[in-house]
Amino acid sequence: MQPYLHTMRLHRNLCFAVIDGLTLIFNEGNYADKVIQQLLKRDKRWGARDRAFVAETTYDIVRWKRLYTEIAEVKEPFDRDNLWRLFAVWATLKGIKLPDWKYFENTPTRKIKGRFDELSKIRKFKESIPDWMDDLCAKELGDAVWAKEMEALNEQADVILRANTLKTNKEKLQEELFDLGIETEFLKDYPNALKLKERANVFTTEAFKNGHFEVQDASSQLVAEFLNVQPGMRVVDTCAGAGGKTLHIASLMENKGQIIAMDIYGNKLNELKRRAKRNGAHNIEPRHIDSTKVIKKLYDKADRVLIDAPCSGLGVLRRNPDAKWKLEPSFLEKIKITQQDILQQYSRMVKVGGQLVYATCSILPSENQKQVATFLKSEAGANFSLVKDKKVLAHKSGFDGFYMALLERKS
Repeated sequence: MQPYLHTMRLHRNLCFAVIDGLTLIFNEGNYADKVIQQLLKRDKRWGARDRAFVAETTYDIVRWKRLYTEIAEVKEPFDRDNLWRLFAVWATLKGIKLPDWKYFENTPTRKIKGRFDELSKIRKFKESIPDWMDDLCAKELGDAVWAKEMEALNEQADVILRANTLKTNKEKLQEELFDLGIETEFLKDYPNALKLKERANVFTTEAFKNGHFEVQDASSQLVAEFLNVQPGMRVVDTCAGAGGKTLHIASLMENKGQIIAMDIYGNKLNELKRRAKRNGAHNIEPRHIDSTKVIKKLYDKADRVLIDAPCSGLGVLRRNPDAKWKLEPSFLEKIKITQQDILQQYSRMVKVGGQLVYATCSILPSENQKQVATFLKSEAGANFSLVKDKKVLAHKSGFDGFYMALLERKS
């Protein structure tokens, strides 16, 4: 909790922005990150602290929705009065004095604190998670591990940069940012990572515009390293999306060799093209998967294949707290089928002696090591062996929850 909150004065226009944002997120089902991006464009006069207030308060109320609705005794769909009640709960628990606006008349401050103490004894309220999610994760991870993990997943994520070694290195980047008043620190065991000491809008810097870094969580930075690429190889990134890991692979390959970046969503690949240009990565060839032909053409041709599989995203709840309320058990069942299908199909692109990494940003064994075990027992996986795997939990690493497995094709 930031120390300045206690003496903080609430400004009407900022609070209105939060309420409008919550309406879109909770009632219209819009994605929180997109809503916040829009909100921050609302008033050009807002300074860094104003923008931080809008973003962090909105995220906070989204993150603690279940706890706050229980305390405020409101139910969905929320009307504006309900949302002001949630806001009052947030402010009271942060120790912020409520101004005498009509929205806050008769706010029962003592009762709010009492209810908070009472509900904090029950995990699904304390950590603010749906029952099904609490039950499932406790069953898969064990109660003790899940309790620690969920607590870590409710913390605000750090901002981590990856220095783009095609253009700079982390030492030079650190100096460049320091001159702009942005302080960073190195992270042990993450060769190109810089962690911001305080949150800042890094996207407006010249360093960013010149492609000197990307924003990428430390756990995500482990994946490209795990793939073991060498300059000159042919590498296929099968679920490339907007290409965070593709760009990292390009830097590790020093622009030598070929990276084929594929995705079923063509619009994401357009974003990748823009980012590759900014990064000075010239060996990336985007290919839209619009039929199975695209995959079949590459059977037995790749030295390395990365499958950054679609998943529940349970490892990145710090970054996407609204996923707690969007995720459905039925989606999870469907995505597990998709994960296995992708492994079965895309693994055929690996040539003999080549390697494959299967990665997710989930913490569930059923999406991770169990999928790999199922694959290895299947016909398609019979000629692969597991070299090593890595399970990253947020409460142990301090970063996102992730999983990665390195497989090698023997024959």
